[in-house]
Amino acid sequence: MSDSSAPPSAPSPEAVLFEKMRAMVESEFGVEDAFVEFGIPTFYVGLRKDLKEAFLRLYRCLDPMGFVPTLRRRSDRVVLQVLSKPQLGRGRGIVNVFLLLATIGTLLISGYLQSVTALDAVLFAVAVMAILGSHEMGHKLTANKYGVEATYPYFIPGLPPPLGLGTFGAVIQQKSLAPNRDALFDIGATGPIVGFLFTVVVALVGVSMSKVYVVSEIPSGSAPMPLLLELFVLLLHNPLASGYAVLEVHPVALAGWAGMLVTMWNLLPIGTLDGGHVIHSLWGSSKARSVLSFLSIFLLLIFGFYVMAFLVLFLSRYQHPAPLDGVSEISTSRKIVAVGLVVIFVLCLAPSL
Repeated sequence: MSDSSAPPSAPSPEAVLFEKMRAMVESEFGVEDAFVEFGIPTFYVGLRKDLKEAFLRLYRCLDPMGFVPTLRRRSDRVVLQVLSKPQLGRGRGIVNVFLLLATIGTLLISGYLQSVTALDAVLFAVAVMAILGSHEMGHKLTANKYGVEATYPYFIPGLPPPLGLGTFGAVIQQKSLAPNRDALFDIGATGPIVGFLFTVVVALVGVSMSKVYVVSEIPSGSAPMPLLLELFVLLLHNPLASGYAVLEVHPVALAGWAGMLVTMWNLLPIGTLDGGHVIHSLWGSSKARSVLSFLSIFLLLIFGFYVMAFLVLFLSRYQHPAPLDGVSEISTSRKIVAVGLVVIFVLCLAPSL
């Protein structure tokens, strides 16, 4: 006789993993439905008051296992999916070091070509590196705080005067997504804020070392001064005669001028620029971002930044990656900081073009 009471087969490893993930999700959320969608564990969950905190707890539990959760709205429901963490390649630190040394070299050459003494050239290079370095390390340290994978800064050497200032700036590469809108905002905003603070110090020192002349009309070929730089000229030199204040810039003041333009550029609400991070964290709406992109291009054209306007048009084609938790709201305190970023942007504008 055949035995019809054979023991049931053991569940597959995939089924065991799915049940384990379901238990983890249910420990933080009310699960309305659970299934596997295209090989991805998927859960419809209910909203809760501490949605942001619950998601972060789940995120920290899944991370050591090699998984990350995502939270999105799908029609009128909230869907949570658990994805495998992508394998991230390790960057080669030798490239960062080489670009750093190359940029220091091009900045020293640039400083030498516009300086009277070798000391002034060194001060120029130090000032520019302090502004760019503080900006990018602000991003890097904030990314580390939230567990977001990011490279160390890549400094970009540039052309010397009259074609450039010795550098095209610096960037870091973000290799994983921010956990929520708060983290995305902080990563985007910290760089411009820290860089701006260093720029203020550099500009104050540079303007104090510069000469100011009052003329009846602006000489041809003069570079426009950002609003904050004009304020520093008034505070430190107090030109009383009627007319226009023209700054015979010390190289350190030129570094401060460049820092303000870099800050203004990075705060444009475009694509993957810092301002794009901030805007995406405040409004996930693609319509709002499109309107702001158009306004940015219009503003740059009015002020004569034609190359910047072209670059903005190019960058606006790229969609900004959403944070893992795209449902929970950004905190009120960060909305207040966003107003401060608008003030910084205005202070760094050069409207006299």
